Amino acid sequence: MTFQSPAERGGPRRGRFEELAEKVSNLTSSPLFFLICLALVGFFVSVHVAKLPLEWLLLAGESMTAVTLLLLALLKNSEMRAEHAVQRKLDAIAPALLEMNDGKDSPAMEQLRKSIRLEEET
Repeated sequence: MTFQSPAERGGPRRGRFEELAEKVSNLTSSPLFFLICLALVGFFVSVHVAKLPLEWLLLAGESMTAVTLLLLALLKNSEMRAEHAVQRKLDAIAPALLEMNDGKDSPAMEQLRKSIRLEEET
């Protein structure tokens, strides 16, 4: 097990978990997922209103908890990969800007030089 960023594990290709996380991320932003969550909440409320046995209450609550935990893990993975991709793009743009303004020192160019790869130091 490794504690590296998901974007840095396994080389340039995405693994099965990353592919799954991407598909789940797409699903969770769809109206279908909203309807599924609405049905799950409706089930939870109806179990309470109907005063069903404790087993049904536990089933409703635990199913909502399980969905929440799975989404947290999968969506965090997608977020980390997107953040890493944006940082790589910014790190590519910064040297290009410095090359374009080569020889023209200004406070903004000096600050840009210092900020390259700053995320690795923090």
